Amino acid sequence: MNVFIVYAHAEPASFNGAALQTAVNTLSDAGHSVTVSNLYAMGFNPVSGRHNFTSEWDPDYFKQQAEETHASAIDGFSEDIETELARVEACDLMIWQFPLWWFGLPAILKGWVDRVFAMGRVYEYGRIYKTGAFRNKRALLSLTTGGHAAEFARNGVYGDIDSMLWPIQHGILQFTGFSVLAPHIVFGVPWLDDSARIAALAGWRMRLNAIEGETPVNTVLL
Repeated sequence: MNVFIVYAHAEPASFNGAALQTAVNTLSDAGHSVTVSNLYAMGFNPVSGRHNFTSEWDPDYFKQQAEETHASAIDGFSEDIETELARVEACDLMIWQFPLWWFGLPAILKGWVDRVFAMGRVYEYGRIYKTGAFRNKRALLSLTTGGHAAEFARNGVYGDIDSMLWPIQHGILQFTGFSVLAPHIVFGVPWLDDSARIAALAGWRMRLNAIEGETPVNTVLL
């Protein structure tokens, strides 16, 4: 199985960094091929613009979707975007490893989506959800939170974590055809002692060792 991990954390010694290394080691030891895009280490630019492309559809008015569609037809993406597109297209399973910031994706990861998930290449009218480009692939969100699990319950102070993840899982991943696995969430990371962190990483390792047999959730596609 080809696994592509998109990692969004600036500190290698963080819990997210440990979760990334656990995933790389576990999946590699199981015989899977693992590719990582470490966005901070790469210095990935999350800001879209004409630098996304080597081609140009309309030099007088920049409309990103029009430029993406044109670039898709003539292989006109910049080298950094083409590299990421090829990694997504080659994978069987894509994992995003990130901390939940302001109830959503870190800006660098959202910017990665904005630039890489290009119209014409990744989606277009009539090629979404069940007919999406990535309909034979699976995706998994692996994330951490600062708050405790009870605070992210439906009646918790922060609100339901599933509702927060819905725009990502349904509006990005399922939209482009991915079958989505249940998110892997480690709650309250700042409050975990060493033994709890070790246990959380062991749970992640155990899940990854059985990942090939998992059944997707949220599979009601339009």
